[in-house]
Amino acid sequence: MVKFKKHSGIYTLTAEQVLNIPIEIAWNYFSSPNNLSKITPSKMKFVITSENTVKAYQGQIISYKVSPFLFVKMNWITEITQVKSQEYFVDEQRFGPYAMWHHEHWFEELTGGKTLMKDKISYKIPFGFLGHFAQFLFIKKQLNGIFKYRYMTLNKIFNGK
Repeated sequence: MVKFKKHSGIYTLTAEQVLNIPIEIAWNYFSSPNNLSKITPSKMKFVITSENTVKAYQGQIISYKVSPFLFVKMNWITEITQVKSQEYFVDEQRFGPYAMWHHEHWFEELTGGKTLMKDKISYKIPFGFLGHFAQFLFIKKQLNGIFKYRYMTLNKIFNGK
C-alpha cells in the first residue's frame, strides 16, 4: 500500500509490507545497499558506484547512477544518517534530483516470525511550480510504480507469491 500526502511544499510517500521472514533476515537484507538494485525496476538502470556496500552505518555515503527517464542518467548521493539495528535506518540525499529527500526505513517484529516493513519518504521537488507540475505529471506515478514493483518483487522473494 502506497500513499502520498502534501504539506508545506513537501510530499510524503508511505508504504508498508508484511514479509514472512524474521526481523533479523529482513534487517540483513534491507540494510545492505547491494540488495537495492534487486528491488528496483531494471528500466531505472540503478547501479551503486561507491565501494561502501557493507551494512548500513551512520555516516555511510553511498553513490548511485540512475536513469529516471529515458536517456537521462544522473548521479545520486545519499548518506545514512541514523541507524538502530533491527529497528530503523534513515538515508538522506546529499546530491541528486530532489531539493530534499529523507527516507525512513522501519522494521517491526510480528508474531509468527514475520516482519512489518514501513517506508516513509519526505521529498521536495526543485523548480517551484514546474516541480509541482512534474509531481502531478510523472514523479508521483514513477515513485508509485517503483514501490509497486518492489512490493511484488519482495512478495516473490519472501512470501512465495
